[in-house]
Amino acid sequence: MNETTNEEEVLLLRRKLDLLLRTGKMLMESAADTNRIERNMKRVAAYLGIPEEKLHIDIRWTMLMVNVSDERHSFSKFQKCENHGINMETISKISKLSWRAIEQDYSLDKYEEELERIARQKRNYTPYIVAVCTGFACGGFCKLFGGDWIAFLITAICTFVGFRTRARCIEFGINVYMSIAISAFLCTCLAYAFSFSGWSSTPYHPLLACALYIVPGVPLINFVDDMIDNHLLVGITRAANTMMMVGGMAFGIAFAMRLLVMNDVTIDQKFSELSMVPHDTYWVYAVAAAIAAMGFATIFNVQKRLLWVVAAGGVIAVCTRNFVNFELGYGPVIGSFMGSFVVSLIAVKAVHWFHVPNHVLTIPSVIPMVPGVLMYRSLLALINMRGVVGEVTLAFSNGINSALIIFCIALGVAVPNIFARRYIAKDRQRFLTQMLAERRARGKFIEW
Repeated sequence: MNETTNEEEVLLLRRKLDLLLRTGKMLMESAADTNRIERNMKRVAAYLGIPEEKLHIDIRWTMLMVNVSDERHSFSKFQKCENHGINMETISKISKLSWRAIEQDYSLDKYEEELERIARQKRNYTPYIVAVCTGFACGGFCKLFGGDWIAFLITAICTFVGFRTRARCIEFGINVYMSIAISAFLCTCLAYAFSFSGWSSTPYHPLLACALYIVPGVPLINFVDDMIDNHLLVGITRAANTMMMVGGMAFGIAFAMRLLVMNDVTIDQKFSELSMVPHDTYWVYAVAAAIAAMGFATIFNVQKRLLWVVAAGGVIAVCTRNFVNFELGYGPVIGSFMGSFVVSLIAVKAVHWFHVPNHVLTIPSVIPMVPGVLMYRSLLALINMRGVVGEVTLAFSNGINSALIIFCIALGVAVPNIFARRYIAKDRQRFLTQMLAERRARGKFIEW
């Protein structure tokens, strides 16, 4: 009888560990930062009756491991994470589920059913709607760089073609990085062809903006977040994945430039040194930033009800950056930090109004500030080196500037969140302890 009981307990524990790992896997594959994955998994473990002092969690980019052990037993389970993407709604729903399961005394079957429902849910936007919105997002980038509205439309068309090409390549089983290179090559060629149309007074700006949908802004911000939170291995892996994606983009663009003999264009400067300083009014910045933020929000599967919130965040971020950069003269690094800091500060309060995690609001809002052009300019300078004096300096200058801007964007997002988490965590821990105590009193709490 004892052996049977022990077997049943072991099977129950294994099922709990499986549910815990599936929760973590969905968060990792939806591009949650490591700190959030760990917090959510510990909360779910508390719901499952696994004491935190007996639980050990190891989070990697491609593998999750949990171990539960006491003085006599030790049980470990692993879960692979392979299908990485970005899904803000999944992150939000799992966070809500972890609280609801405790509050409403979910059975394991009920929790598993809810988890499966989240996993099976369709995305909020169809692939073609996302492609159209992505086109407008890169058009917004083009406008922020100083292009005219015709250049905006040309960029949107080129981006739509490139985005759908990448999706098709991945569906055909082509390597992700090769798919990126192919799509960057195609949309750059198309943008170059449009430059001969004479429709736009800024014909070369679409060349700078049409491939920026590839720049992995979320992994970049998560990388800095993970490094700040001391999750070094995951952070370094995210950084390496990011560099491979940017490298694929730079290769596609560089190959197009060589094939089309685009070393020099009919302007005073080289294409790679084309000015990106806009001369528009702030309402134009605001419109372009709102379009870009909403476009990227559709890629990240942000809920439709939050699109206007993300648009407002993008306007605040970009206008703050431009004011600090151009009006106050502090430069793009400090400007980008201030833009993301202000948005994150507002989001600390806004999360309670809209009941979503902080990053669902902040990341799409700050993406229009990510310096994708500087990143691939740095790589293009390295690819196109011919031994001319100053080429290394130019490459490293662009690379260092883009790295500083990215770091400051991520830091601006993280700092208010870290301080808020510090104060909110105590209240949440107190609330969680109270809920668990009430659950015990109701006789619904079974601890391993």
